[in-house]
Amino acid sequence: MATRPLRSLEAGMPIVWGGSHVTNVSSALAESFTDGDSLIVRQDTGELIHIPLAAMEVARSAVTRAYNAFALMGSVSDDQITEFYHAFADRLGNDVVFDRINTANESDIERARDAGRSVTRLTLNDAMRRGMIDGLEGWGAAPTGRRRIVDSVDHGSWRVEQIVDGLGVIGFVFEGRPNVFADATGVLRGGNTVVFRIGSDALGTAEAIVEHALDPALVMSGLPVGAATLVASSDREAGLAMMHDDRLALAVARGSGTATQRLGAVARQAGNAVSLHGTGGAWIVAGFHAEPLDLGAAVYHSLDRKVCNTLNTVCVPRPLAGQLIPVILEAIERAGARRGTNAKLHVLEADVDAVPQDWFNRRVPIARAQGDVIEPQAESIPLDRIGDEWEWEDSPEVTLVVVDDVAQAVNWFNTYSPRFAASLISSDSQEQEAFFGAIDAPFVGNGFTRWVDGQYALNKPELGLSNWQSGRLFGRGGILSGDAAFTVRTRVIQDDLDLGR
Repeated sequence: MATRPLRSLEAGMPIVWGGSHVTNVSSALAESFTDGDSLIVRQDTGELIHIPLAAMEVARSAVTRAYNAFALMGSVSDDQITEFYHAFADRLGNDVVFDRINTANESDIERARDAGRSVTRLTLNDAMRRGMIDGLEGWGAAPTGRRRIVDSVDHGSWRVEQIVDGLGVIGFVFEGRPNVFADATGVLRGGNTVVFRIGSDALGTAEAIVEHALDPALVMSGLPVGAATLVASSDREAGLAMMHDDRLALAVARGSGTATQRLGAVARQAGNAVSLHGTGGAWIVAGFHAEPLDLGAAVYHSLDRKVCNTLNTVCVPRPLAGQLIPVILEAIERAGARRGTNAKLHVLEADVDAVPQDWFNRRVPIARAQGDVIEPQAESIPLDRIGDEWEWEDSPEVTLVVVDDVAQAVNWFNTYSPRFAASLISSDSQEQEAFFGAIDAPFVGNGFTRWVDGQYALNKPELGLSNWQSGRLFGRGGILSGDAAFTVRTRVIQDDLDLGR
């Protein structure tokens, strides 16, 4: 069948999607689409995604550099990779170098604040700097997985070995958190290369890290140019274009749920393997054997800051509601006071009477990205929203649900949450075992939820954490770390070359 390039679109033009559906080109899309642009049709929703030529070119150029670099990684020694991590860490630890990076970060923060956006994850403070350095040093000290023999079958005069090796180019899109920038280079430890796009709010910081720390470390260690490549564009379509490049061996996306799902859909349509790290929000369930002090401690320590593993929803059994709800309210108020603000509570509509009325009547300052906003301290929500992830700035934000028993809490977690992280507060071992068997989550605990972190829990810098919103993961756990991106090659070694079947 003859094909021709798409050079223009017409308003009303029908576009088939999903095999049996049709959507139509809007006037705005037709007007903005020019010769050289690309159109991606999401086969799950029918969304028409317009990729301008400039965004496509910058993405393809970055992937090409990483792709060409991977072809050379097989000739790079493990010592060179180790040297890269130490050199990268040394550059970040150099105050003169870091001052240049920090200046760029301050400019990013100022622009984000002016636009009314959150800067809690954007700020490159001393703790984040130390974490980046520690993570890089950790990869420098980590054993390589390359060329590791995982199985060997001896046939006498010949044998077969199965050997771990690099997977290829890892495409990585993440939100504006500069520390993730260093974590992403963990895939080099296994002989991979990485191409990444950071959120536009942190692009200036990322470019400064590349210029003053990353690229010099690549040169110093002798790794191929492009082994870690930034898609230097503030255009979101550049990230989509990168994920649509079929030269990626693995497409990793982390950030907000809808944006991440969009990136994942585009990558899948290109035939790329996908690892998504989107919607978060952890649950704590109080069992019938929950100690009030234990519950209060778990709630309080799960609300120190807003990240994906922060407590989002807490469930209490109805028979213990009168005893445990005051403990929960006191804990979230303490968590707010620790941050110099007030907590925000969401209560299931059917459970409003279980919470003191003054929580609903009281209007207090709630710290939002745009500044303090006067709101009711508690509001009701319907059942289908109990899994909504609250993206709070400084005011801890929690959903409270009263359940008949632990089984109902588990059922609602499995139905309404993104199936990410859950804890059961209970001193009864049988209750804990039943909970672990029934809850459909990759991360399960018996205390605070903030333990869910590759560096904190496994001493491995992570690329991201996966929920089970789209089902359980094949062949790996929910923590994607640098050593989780690999392939297995098979090699035969013949002692007798006069061998046939």
